Amino acid sequence: MLPEKLHFSPLSRRLVEASFTGGHITSDAGLLLLREVDRQHGLTRRLAKIVPDRRDPGRVQHGLQTLLAQRIYALAAGYEDLNDHDGLRHDYALQTAVNRLQPLAGKSTLGRLEQQADRETVVQAHRLLWEHFIAQHDQAPAEIVLDFDATDVPVHGDQEGRFFHGYYDHYCFLPLYVFCGRHLLVSYLRPSNIDGARHSWAILALLVKF
Repeated sequence: MLPEKLHFSPLSRRLVEASFTGGHITSDAGLLLLREVDRQHGLTRRLAKIVPDRRDPGRVQHGLQTLLAQRIYALAAGYEDLNDHDGLRHDYALQTAVNRLQPLAGKSTLGRLEQQADRETVVQAHRLLWEHFIAQHDQAPAEIVLDFDATDVPVHGDQEGRFFHGYYDHYCFLPLYVFCGRHLLVSYLRPSNIDGARHSWAILALLVKF
């Protein structure tokens, strides 16, 4: 039998629990589970040490880790467009997930954050994924199998880098993913007017270098 209430980690004086008694309603309660996982693994905390923050410290209203968590958690919940944050910034579940009691950052702030990442930031972010993968093993495995997979991400506007792909029969991007079992090691966004195997050798060399 399911319990009447599910209790999550509190935020300051705000108790966080799941029940069927009404109150502030959200359709994204799964964000609270994501928060607990992130607390355990510390990925957004570690990522915040990698992403450059060139803002004036005296004018900062939203911490870098909070911004990263807001964007990443929303992506995990299916909110890909920055415009979604005009409403999401007031969602109690997302606020609680990123440890904020006030409205979150708007789309413009998040957009400026994304523009801060350069090539070296991307490389170091993937190093973080690789180190996290290694940390999941008590002993070095005798063998690892890397799965390189290109797949389509359909687009419905005039985004830069989108092209018509004959195989998928629509306009899309063609990102390259690298998995080892269930662990994501690389997620590389690419235009779709290229061969699916392009960049594989370079990415493999980078993983070996890590």
